Parts: sequence; structure tokens; C-alpha cells
Amino acid sequence: MKAKSIKGKSVEELKSALAETISADFRPTLAIIFSSVSQDLKSICDVVDAEGIAIFGCTTAGEFIDEETETGSWVMLLMDLNPDYFKIYLEEYPDKNYREVAHAVAKNVSGDFATPAILLGVSQIETNGEEILHGFEDVFGQEANLFGGLAGDDYAMKDTFVFTNGKISNFGLVCLVLDQTKVEVQGIATCGWKAVGTEKTVTKSEGNHIYTIEDIPVLDITAKYGGLENVSPDNDRLFVELSCNLPLQLQREKGDPIMRGGLVVDWTDRSYYSNGSVPAGSKVRFSVPPDWDVMEKVVKGVDHLKNDRMPEADAVVVFSCAGRILSFGPMMNAEIEGVKQVWKVPMAGMFSYGELGRATGGNLELLNLTTCCVALKEK
Repeated sequence: MKAKSIKGKSVEELKSALAETISADFRPTLAIIFSSVSQDLKSICDVVDAEGIAIFGCTTAGEFIDEETETGSWVMLLMDLNPDYFKIYLEEYPDKNYREVAHAVAKNVSGDFATPAILLGVSQIETNGEEILHGFEDVFGQEANLFGGLAGDDYAMKDTFVFTNGKISNFGLVCLVLDQTKVEVQGIATCGWKAVGTEKTVTKSEGNHIYTIEDIPVLDITAKYGGLENVSPDNDRLFVELSCNLPLQLQREKGDPIMRGGLVVDWTDRSYYSNGSVPAGSKVRFSVPPDWDVMEKVVKGVDHLKNDRMPEADAVVVFSCAGRILSFGPMMNAEIEGVKQVWKVPMAGMFSYGELGRATGGNLELLNLTTCCVALKEK
């Protein structure tokens, strides 16, 4: 399989890039498109569709094809894969029946491919990503080879989209399914945030609303361990501190812990809403603000993936948490460059509002502050 990646900031640039890229030697059949919501999604889809290229698309909180991160742009990974080796689905859940819709998609997938690998994009801010995963698990079990991300909207937190040929949805999922008998798909999900202190018990929570840890309001105990001083509604940086720099690490019986940061504070009782469920009785540890080692761990993890399971790749897709670039800023370029250098093949990536995948040694999870790197190789 040949692959090429392109990027731009207008439909005209897309037309020019496709004209320069498509040739007798390279006729792409599949495009993975990550785009800012500021772009004209319909026109982008129309241009790509006119070339007979199938589309898997998500809006983002930033996008990239190399170490230079972009905003307000589109990026595209083009592949000339045999159309018999993949299929794209887009289904909506206007009734918020996430698990039911995901289950129906998974059943269709199982009828089309005996051994599928799945890339998944999910739109609508309030969508329960865990329920989406449960729908796929109902059909494929916890060992499903699935990675993806929650669509973004440049941090507006209002309206996110997924799209494919002829359809754009702000309340649906888009699913790219690859036949693993024809295409090898290997991925890894790595976070790198370091834990501090002993395990603590979540003493009161409801779904993703965390009230107390060790019977202390979650905001207060997090501020204590993180050394936060200005813990008030007037602190514009508090969201970044709670969600990106000082997230909770939810301990799992199997595999690495997963991250749960505070998104919205309820000042009446100093509780907060997290970006995934944290059951009462579960064990958590606190995090310390990230440093350079966090990015090094991601690159080393991807390098291990190459050495252990995927010595060669034709293309790479990356779903990286929007919180990582909030924490690292321009330094994030070093992580992306490190990932790119592992296989040195065309790549496309997005900054997402949550990641879908399997933490090292663990089960399928809705992840946060995580980089999911997926390598593709035609057999």
C-alpha cells in the first residue's frame, strides 16, 4: 500500500494538493481526514468524493501530518488500499442510545469481516464514549482491535463533527473497518503522567460526577496534593490544572491506570465532573504536573510497538489528547516528531477530546491525556 499525507487551510489548497498528489502511480481510494471546524467540511468532502476516494473524517482541537502542529486547517492521509479490504460506516444516535447504535454497527461489521480492526470517531460533546465501547464489546469482546478519538471543535466545547462521503453528523460515530487478513493493524495507547502518593478511595461518585475522595471534597483534596492556591471560580487556569496537569489516575486490576481529570466544578459542594466514569469505591492516585519524561515515554512505547509487533508500516494514524498540547504547548512537537521518526512513513494525527483504545496491558477504555498511535501495513 502506498500512502501520502497532505495539509492545507482552504478548499483551493486541497484541490491543488490533490492535483499534485494523484497520478498514474498513485490513485488513492481512502482518505483519513482531520479538520478544524472552521473549515468548510461539505466542500472538502465534495472535492475528495469527486476523486472517488472514501472518507473517514473527524473535527479536531488541532491536527498534524508531521512535527508541526496546525490549527484552523485540514490534514489528510491518502492511501491506495484495495476497496475490498475496508468499509466505512456512519451512524447517528439522536436518541442518545449510544450502546444500541454501536452494537448495531458492530453486528454489521462482524457480517462483513471475520477479523476486523476498527478506527472510530465520535461526535457530540456529551456523547458517552464508554457506552460506545460497550456496544462494540458486546459483539467483539474486550480483545477488539479498536482505536479512535472523540471529535473536537478547537476548544469551543460546543459542536463537534464526524463525516464521510455525503454525510456530516454532529451526533454520530464514523467507523473505518479494515480486514486484518489483508491489512495488519497494530496500536498502542500511552499516557506517561506520573503518580504520587498512596492509593486513595473514591467515597462518593455518580458516573463521571466525583464528589469525595476519602470523604474529602475532590476539589479540596486535589488542590492539597497539587499545591494549588487560587482555587476559585475566578481562576481561568483551574480547568487546565484539574484536567491536564493534576488528573486522577484511576487504578485498574488489569493494565495501566487511566486518567480522569476535572472538567467542570460544582462550587456548591466542591465536587467536579470528570471526562469518564469513576465508580464509588474505586482506587485512585494523584498525578504530578507532567515533564519531559511524559513525552519520552510515549515515543519509547511506540518504538517498542515497532520492535515487538510491527517492524514495518505503510502509514500511521495518531489520536492525541487535546489536554497534552495544553500542557506542553510548542514542546508537543518533540513528541510528534519522535513518533514520526519511528517508521518514517506518512502520518496524520488529531488532538481529540478523549481517546478510545486499550491502555498497556488493559481493556478497552475511554482514555484521557493519552496518545494512541496506530500503524497500518498491507500484507
